Amino acid sequence: MAHLLMIESWVGAMSSLLPRAIHESGHRFTFLTRDLHHYLRSAPTHPHPLLAAENVLTTETNDVPALLSYVERVHDVLRFDGVISSCDYYLATVAEVAGRLGLPGPSARAVERAYRKDLTRATTAAAGVPGPRFALTEDWPATAKAAADLGYPLVVKPVDLCAGMHVREVRDETALREAFRALEAFPVNARGQARVPTVLLEELLVGPEVSVETVTVAGTTHVVGVTDKSLAGRPWFVESGHMFPAALSDADRAAAVDTAVAAIEALGLDDTVAHTEVKLTADGPRLIEVNPRPAGNQITELVRRVTGIDLPSVFTQLAAGQRPDLRARETGVRSAAISFLLPPRAGVVAGIDGVEELSANPEVVDWALKPAGHRAGEPTSNNSYLGHVMVTSPDAAARDRAERVVGGLSVRYAEGAE
Repeated sequence: MAHLLMIESWVGAMSSLLPRAIHESGHRFTFLTRDLHHYLRSAPTHPHPLLAAENVLTTETNDVPALLSYVERVHDVLRFDGVISSCDYYLATVAEVAGRLGLPGPSARAVERAYRKDLTRATTAAAGVPGPRFALTEDWPATAKAAADLGYPLVVKPVDLCAGMHVREVRDETALREAFRALEAFPVNARGQARVPTVLLEELLVGPEVSVETVTVAGTTHVVGVTDKSLAGRPWFVESGHMFPAALSDADRAAAVDTAVAAIEALGLDDTVAHTEVKLTADGPRLIEVNPRPAGNQITELVRRVTGIDLPSVFTQLAAGQRPDLRARETGVRSAAISFLLPPRAGVVAGIDGVEELSANPEVVDWALKPAGHRAGEPTSNNSYLGHVMVTSPDAAARDRAERVVGGLSVRYAEGAE
């Protein structure tokens, strides 16, 4: 039985999936956070799964030198076998802690190259991995000039945020200035960390987007499968659903896989799970980004229901220095899909109609919806969801089934409440 140190976490699905995976793998964990109330607030009516840890410790996790000293002292007492997190903002920190303690895991530099979109772009472009034309800027004059040189339409991205936050399409300088000012007004992320001020400009790519789910062990990358993605909310890039496996031709699948594996190799990632996004354009595959951790948005649950491979468990095993079993098994499910309910607009939710049909639908294997009284924001990122529906299918039609079920839901707003 391994004892893992979990440093911070997302508060969404992975905050339940990863603790479950640790326990089902026969391991135990200590949870370390700078702000316990961040997790208590996320589950006000029941204990958060993270609080089922063997120990819950608090210290400043944003001060890496101080954190390293603290963890070394705690390690002398509790003896950890590995370090782990699901939260992107702490993945490089986790790798640095593991390195300091001599525990398994990828290198901190490789993880940072993957997490930081500016470093990913520079590193993979130098290695010849196909990607969009791009520019990296900081001040407004340089940003306006770079955009004019690249040509509109463009995609504007922060280099160190997640869930599609502040990622938007711009078609002229007026929209670009608005996007630039919005990033300037967001200098600190939700975990109290100062943001990198670099702005990433990319040419707008056209074509379906997929993600390649991989596990890299001892220098060899194993492909678990390819997931598709649907987007909504233009000019925003909100993920409205996913299906595993993606319905692709052999050529498109190979193109996506080859691009993802090349990117992982260029970044130097090893001994980790990765979720790599690729756009399949008319001119060939183009790398979008590499995430050095299991996929979010419950994609790992889609993978598990189809293949039997539990990527959070694999992530746990790698953190503990174990070799995971990546052999797929027969599950009777050919495809699985998740579809998200997006708010039509901002406002206070009075209720969601159509809920009764979800429990009676045999195709639906999981669902969750926000309660009445929830204050919905504008649907500008993956943080905007009002809920989800997950469907499995004995054929390749899970996406259509999931979208049909979500299409039967209707959001009602409280009168006069904005």
